[in-house]
Amino acid sequence: MDDIRAALARYGTPQAPQKTDELRRQVGYAWLSYQHAHYGQLVRVLPGLLHAVQGARSPELLVQAYRITSSLLVKLGEADLGWLAADRAMSAAREDPSLAATAAISVGQALRAQDRAHLALAALLPAANRVLPPSSHSGDQEVSGTFGDQTVPKPLDQQGQRGSRGQGDRPEWAVGGTLLLQAALAAAGCGEHRQADELVDRAAGIAASLRGYDDPHRTNFGPIAVELARVLVAAQRGDAVEALRRHSTVVRREGWRRLPAEYRGAYLVDVARAYLQVGDLRGAARALVDADSVAPAEVRCRPLARTVIADVARAQPAPAGVARLATLVGLTR
Repeated sequence: MDDIRAALARYGTPQAPQKTDELRRQVGYAWLSYQHAHYGQLVRVLPGLLHAVQGARSPELLVQAYRITSSLLVKLGEADLGWLAADRAMSAAREDPSLAATAAISVGQALRAQDRAHLALAALLPAANRVLPPSSHSGDQEVSGTFGDQTVPKPLDQQGQRGSRGQGDRPEWAVGGTLLLQAALAAAGCGEHRQADELVDRAAGIAASLRGYDDPHRTNFGPIAVELARVLVAAQRGDAVEALRRHSTVVRREGWRRLPAEYRGAYLVDVARAYLQVGDLRGAARALVDADSVAPAEVRCRPLARTVIADVARAQPAPAGVARLATLVGLTR
């Protein structure tokens, strides 16, 4: 962590620029390490990567490197430093609306991690509205209209006719949908539960319009992400019963297994907290053990997970599997 902090504090002349293709490969490797929850490995490579991209003069690579850095720092309990990295990503995006929108995802995550949900909402919603078509205000309305200065056509349906949904290959829309989900979680954190539900519904409309995009911005956005957000929003408004009902359904869907290990592991830690809300220690323990099997670093490296493990381990006797996790993270000897 000290090496990452030093890399962010380096304002001198960057090293001689590397070839863009090589840097792109390194950034791709860093993303894969993050998505597979190989956080120890990522901590080791990020300082060198940050130093390298600073000399690349590529806003795209800078934004991606700072986004990865911000996401990792938030995971590891360094939200203030994560906000700094996210802000660097915003600065690197310059006038590119798509890059600025992806950077705003990291800004929102870092602010939420600092319990600054109102500020997160203020950053996320305008960013979403800048990249989404004006008519995408609810899941029931058609997602079509304008994108920047371009007219967005409705897609062809299976019969070759123009349908009622938006074009399915817009990666910017996936970014916008992700911003809406982050905004929904921020709204729930502010106690604005109706707004949170409306934002998730709007994201659902975007998700339904997307098909076949290759996710160049690493958002993992889609119908499953929307359903997982519904679970977390329900849990945040205190409706743990509804959250767990939705959870039991969504994890049986095929798309669940296709999500990156990091995404599933982080979600399961949050679900463990929902089980604690209803006093179901066995359910919480099961979610933690499942998270550990999917992405061990999510459970063993994150301060948030450590807190949840401690809450479950206080039961006497501790539920199966949690005593082992408590020992692994240093809570017991």
